Amino acid sequence: MAFVRHQERTKGRFSLLLLDLEEFYFEQHTAYHVRRTAQRERKVRGSFKVCSRSIIFDPDDFAEPILKILLRDCTKIQFVQKETNPFEDPKQSSILISCGQIISIKEGNVIAPYHNERGAKKLTFHLEVWNKTEDVVQTLLQLHRASCLGKLGDQTAMIAANLQSRLARTSFDKNCFESVIEKPHMECAVEMVLPLVSNPGHVCITDTNLYFQPLNGYPEHVITIKLRKVRRIYKRRHSLRPLGLEVFCTENDFCSDIYLKCYNTADRDEIYYYMASFLENPVTEHTAESYMLQWQRGHLSNYQYLLHLNNLADRSCNDLSQYPVFPWVIADYTSPQLDMTKADTFRDLSKPVGALNEERLDRLLARYRGMPEPRFMFGSHYSSPGYVLFYLVRVAPEHMLCLQNGRYDNADRMFNNLGETWRNCLEGATDFKELIPEFYGDDPSFLENKLGLDLGRKQNGSYVGDVVLPPWATDASDYLQKHKAALESQYVSEHLHEWIDLVFGFKQRGSEAIAAHNVFHPLTYEGGLDCDSIEDIDQRVAMLTQILEFGQTPSQLFSSPHPQRITPRFHNISRSPSTSSPTCELSPASHSEEFSFEDLTEESRKLAWSSMESLKVVQSHKIHKEALTGIAVSRDGSSIFSTSQDSTLKMFSKDLKEFQRSMSFSNMALSSCLMVAEDKTVVCSSWDNHIYFYSIAYGRRQDTLMGHDDAVSEMCWSGERLYTGSWDSTVKVWRCVTDSSSSRRRTQFHLLAELEHDAGVNTVALNPSGTLLSSGSKEGSLTIWDTLSYVMLQQLHCHTGTIHQTSFSPDSRHILSVGADSCMKVTDVQTGMVTSSVRAEEELRCFRWDGNSVLCGGQSGDLILWDLLTNSITRRIPAHSAAVGVMWMNDMCNTVITGGDDGQVMMWKIHT
Repeated sequence: MAFVRHQERTKGRFSLLLLDLEEFYFEQHTAYHVRRTAQRERKVRGSFKVCSRSIIFDPDDFAEPILKILLRDCTKIQFVQKETNPFEDPKQSSILISCGQIISIKEGNVIAPYHNERGAKKLTFHLEVWNKTEDVVQTLLQLHRASCLGKLGDQTAMIAANLQSRLARTSFDKNCFESVIEKPHMECAVEMVLPLVSNPGHVCITDTNLYFQPLNGYPEHVITIKLRKVRRIYKRRHSLRPLGLEVFCTENDFCSDIYLKCYNTADRDEIYYYMASFLENPVTEHTAESYMLQWQRGHLSNYQYLLHLNNLADRSCNDLSQYPVFPWVIADYTSPQLDMTKADTFRDLSKPVGALNEERLDRLLARYRGMPEPRFMFGSHYSSPGYVLFYLVRVAPEHMLCLQNGRYDNADRMFNNLGETWRNCLEGATDFKELIPEFYGDDPSFLENKLGLDLGRKQNGSYVGDVVLPPWATDASDYLQKHKAALESQYVSEHLHEWIDLVFGFKQRGSEAIAAHNVFHPLTYEGGLDCDSIEDIDQRVAMLTQILEFGQTPSQLFSSPHPQRITPRFHNISRSPSTSSPTCELSPASHSEEFSFEDLTEESRKLAWSSMESLKVVQSHKIHKEALTGIAVSRDGSSIFSTSQDSTLKMFSKDLKEFQRSMSFSNMALSSCLMVAEDKTVVCSSWDNHIYFYSIAYGRRQDTLMGHDDAVSEMCWSGERLYTGSWDSTVKVWRCVTDSSSSRRRTQFHLLAELEHDAGVNTVALNPSGTLLSSGSKEGSLTIWDTLSYVMLQQLHCHTGTIHQTSFSPDSRHILSVGADSCMKVTDVQTGMVTSSVRAEEELRCFRWDGNSVLCGGQSGDLILWDLLTNSITRRIPAHSAAVGVMWMNDMCNTVITGGDDGQVMMWKIHT
């Protein structure tokens, strides 16, 4: 938890949270607060802190309160120099402050609302290093003038100038390097961002470390981040501008190790560049699509996926205006037992919180329709600093006091009861808040008043203590455990994509947001306001403050519907007829079909893929004079057929390691081949527009089909249907039936469908069940067809050049395509969304994949093993002397055959 981490780093009672919002702590001096009474003079030793809008005196004695004096409340700040006698020791000079109010904080070292003592006051301070007194007074007078300016914008500008002057006069202390051999590569002024506060200083990057040195030496003289430990770096949008950089040394934690805000985008980008250059473990720049693919296939939990999406959408636990947002998932806070087999237990994730109650929604829509432009349905947001601290007040009381000018909220409005909070989110006129990650974590302290805070007394006379939990939770730890289980439950896994569409996806804005009743105030959206375009500095500061306090919508990550998670089904989940949400039922028949997104009999295939890095060549033969275009293998693996641009079909015996047959059908190149009819026939396609059927038993051409008006590029076969793609911009579907009544066993060809395209078709592929067909064109379009109705399901222009090959994943949920643009893209079949995109260093021509890993052949002639989940190459295997054009793999995935532009056929085996 970010708040706990910061408190562990802080020593003493003082905290930046004692400052006002947008205030800076500049310097501190050891001093004595002199209190004079009629009887005696008392001196209290402590730290005298100069801040941009206040003076803070932090006594060493914890029984004494911290004193805060706002500069705008000061009537006089005076340097008093005592007269001295040359025969006596010089007397200390003093700082005399006259003010109309003193704020007392943490009296008796107890965190409690601030005590404001109003009335004319005079305070006297002696600095321990007394010869600095006059300089300190001059600084205070300058800051006092800034605080007393009439316009907020003028105050902000003058304080900012003071800060920049201080930063310009200082630099990073190179004596703080951990090693004398470290070389500094970059240094600039930045601010370290923490919840509600920021601390100015200097950052320095060496070849081994990132250092941050606060201008004021607080909370440490220097903070060190070892580059070898860095796992993730995110560029952030801070205060609506691209100035932030957040560094994580962990994979799945949502709390970072440091968050820096630069004063210009160029410095931010340069820090990012240098950090990435010197990391021992290069950071993989994951995209939302790559995380989506991992989540879809069960490699990321729902919790981990939501954390990654929040990170990519600029949400950070160090920025309360953009704190990570998580959904309410449970709707039952009254039952003694939590039944996760019932859909009624769960919140409808297809609707925003404001639309869950139809009666309230009707009232909001009536107001919306009568509202002038720009219109919005919800006047408050689902995430804001106030909502975050509403949940976390028990572990972050000082943050709440900072946000609310030293006061807690009204006791009856505080986070008292989970069930009541949920009910208010359903019924309240202005309450539409979601949850935060802590509700799905392991630390229940935010639900318990372990600090013994006096949070007030409610109207019924009871004090605010621990949060009241639902009846189905025995204690706070039990509640978190069950809440986490609910987030990872089957129902939530099947519907979480609907909530993602609302918060991070295509229903976040525009007409889809209106249709989903998901419209918030325009200023909450990214790009809703260009602060730099507002010339009036007062208006700009006020508008920025309003936006940061009101809440911000996450950056939009997806522009098309988010695909559903691939989930095994173990329970019968149903919703009662009384609710409006759709029924979700599972019949016994579908239970066996959908037990897992990959059949359990595929275990051997998975083991083979996990050992793919041990792939080694066992045979290599120069078979053709020109580039190979197709490979087909008999079921027993004894015979290998290959086609080539040299216009020949050749048969090679793997056991005898020699040619057995060579056949030429025309003087033009053959483009592909496949085995049909129980290893009795080889079908070849040709650039002469024909398809040839070769009888293996008789060793001759059996039939010829004049199929297209241009070259036939590729074919695929399912049942008795042949699918042929052509450069004439069509895919044709043929029903091929062999007539055994005649002496020559002629094949009859019936054209069932002709699928039109906008450009020449270069590749076709069927899913494992033969119900879906994909086609890739020369202009980079990928089209998905239903083979039962021949209806186009999706058409996407996902490549900028010719698509060389497409292939469905084993579960038919995704399609992988490679093209002349050197890109490898994974497309979700259901939504048409590109869920992963990888740009290779070379053009990829062919591949085989299991849904996660890809073995592909490239222009260089190497075989490349690529992990799609991490977007990384795990092995590069030298193979052909020219481009690898075709690849074949058996069902068990332990044998691979490749054909290259060098005319060679290479046979590979996995050696374990």
